Amino acid sequence: MEYLLGKYCASDDPNEIRIGIEAVKETLKTNYFRHDEANKAQSLVEKNGRHRFIDRVEVRFLPSETKYWASLDNFGYTRVHIPDDFHRRFERLLEGGIWALVDVEFRPNEDGAKGSPFHIVELKPIQLARFDFEEYSSGRKEFSTDEWIDALLRSVGLEPTRFDRRLKLLLLARLLPFVEKNYNFIELGPRGTGKSYAFSEMSPYCILISGGKASSANLFYNNARRKVGLVGFWDVVAFDEVAGMKVTDADTIQIMKDYMANGRFSRGVAQVHADASLAFVGNLNQPVEVLVQSSATDLFQPLPKEFDLAVIDRFHFYMPGWEAPKNSKDILTTHYGFVTDYLAEAFRVLRKENRIDSVEQFYRLGSHVEGRDAIAVKRTVSGFIKLLHPDGQYSKEEVREYLELALESRRRVKEQLKKRGSFEFYKTSFSYIDQEDGVERTVGVPEQGGKGTISQDPLPPGSVYTAGTDGDGKVGLFRLEVTLTAGSGKVRTPAGLDKGLKESLSRATSYFQSVKDKLGLAPTLAQKDICAEAVDLSGARVECACGVAFYVALMSAIQNRRLQAGTVVLGDLTIQGNLKGLPSITEPLQVAVENGAMRALVPISNKAQFTALPEEVVEKLDVIFYGDVDRAVMKAIEL
Repeated sequence: MEYLLGKYCASDDPNEIRIGIEAVKETLKTNYFRHDEANKAQSLVEKNGRHRFIDRVEVRFLPSETKYWASLDNFGYTRVHIPDDFHRRFERLLEGGIWALVDVEFRPNEDGAKGSPFHIVELKPIQLARFDFEEYSSGRKEFSTDEWIDALLRSVGLEPTRFDRRLKLLLLARLLPFVEKNYNFIELGPRGTGKSYAFSEMSPYCILISGGKASSANLFYNNARRKVGLVGFWDVVAFDEVAGMKVTDADTIQIMKDYMANGRFSRGVAQVHADASLAFVGNLNQPVEVLVQSSATDLFQPLPKEFDLAVIDRFHFYMPGWEAPKNSKDILTTHYGFVTDYLAEAFRVLRKENRIDSVEQFYRLGSHVEGRDAIAVKRTVSGFIKLLHPDGQYSKEEVREYLELALESRRRVKEQLKKRGSFEFYKTSFSYIDQEDGVERTVGVPEQGGKGTISQDPLPPGSVYTAGTDGDGKVGLFRLEVTLTAGSGKVRTPAGLDKGLKESLSRATSYFQSVKDKLGLAPTLAQKDICAEAVDLSGARVECACGVAFYVALMSAIQNRRLQAGTVVLGDLTIQGNLKGLPSITEPLQVAVENGAMRALVPISNKAQFTALPEEVVEKLDVIFYGDVDRAVMKAIEL
């Protein structure tokens, strides 16, 4: 279709375009036949002696006959004579076939069962039959990076002037599986944002599977036929509407894990290698804010139940589909772009190149980016460089931009794993170090709030941040709020306050009641009620033991003095005021740093764990140890 439109409608004149479209319709009516019309097409050639078709032609060599035979898909015939000149001129005929205008002639068969009455006498490719990568690469030098990005987006049919730089790169990320071998991509988001378009329209080397059943025989290897599945025949295998994907046998997921990890798998005695990238697209049925904040949901909610933590951990890039715009006329381009067949050939050549060392020319990855995380990040950067710098010319600043997006997209995967699998995946503070100046920079995930969760400005009196872990290692981050209102000395809490928080508040207020006379506060509080609230900032619903934080908040409210900005208070206390340390301070402090904390008050009983803290925590957080609850108050409240 693209070829015909280019041939008949290459004009800006509306009248010429209208005439051209009529010509396209007539050509399709006369020369294009569907699969179920194959017998009609063959009869037409026999009747008229010759006819022109638009069809996909593939040539194969049969050693037993020392002869080349052509097959035409829609014509429905696999033994069509073809002159040797064609496959020598158009080598792609031998490499999977091409779409072409084909003149087929009928000649009586005189060779018996091995012969054929059909002969190709003329062939004109309408799909690129030869590709010059050097020309493509040198042509890139005539564009700036911004111009090249815009050209690629217009080739996809989008108008780049409607998008900011970040959104442009995210939309181009949909093309990463086309240029990186064995790349695992996922995009989940609202309906109607064009998630599957690239996989259905941008390359003849990609197959899009819409929902349906997924079996090991179909996808990977058919033992009965001893034949490799889809991953052996396509550059990209994409799954649309992944929520409706039905896994028909238990082996499928296990083989998928092996394949997603290293591009190979075993079936019986066969060890199979393949290069196909896997892409999964689907819809989120809830707002991303709800999925992130609720402890019962996460950003992988639509995936089939068979997609366990091991499968999810193999995704290299999670495209935030909620940032993509809804399809509308406003975002479609009216400007020229590359012919998709041409781009598809360029992408296929680029798949063979390795740019995975691009990051290490300028940057080192932080201590939390290791194993699969490092591989995912490096391959994503490699993919962006192939897409945007096929000539191999790029700057340090451009690599930094791709690196930050790669770290963010992989961290998005890891954050959901941490939410599902707790402590095993706690290393999510992704960062990179500039090799030139040694500065380390952390990359957050926008939808989770990142550094903005803990305010860099002082909170009102009576407010304090705290954190804690439960028995499964899950971390909760809270903001406690204590206020004094007119009353009779009662403690008031909201009905939904978590049990662990309520018990911590009870211990803190019990201790306070025992010392209020010594502090000279009894007369003041006799006519005041203490109102306490806790805001779950992480949505983890962790039972947090935080008696010290409640006590500090209470004293802050009574004194009407604010805490120092960015302070997190850890630790619990008994009704007699004795301190209770945390099982581990590593995870709570890690979460505190990721969310913008600058200072942390920690029970002195946890001091031995200080040496085990990650470098980033030690560098970015002022950790202050306290030996009693009164010293915690003194160190927390502003002077």
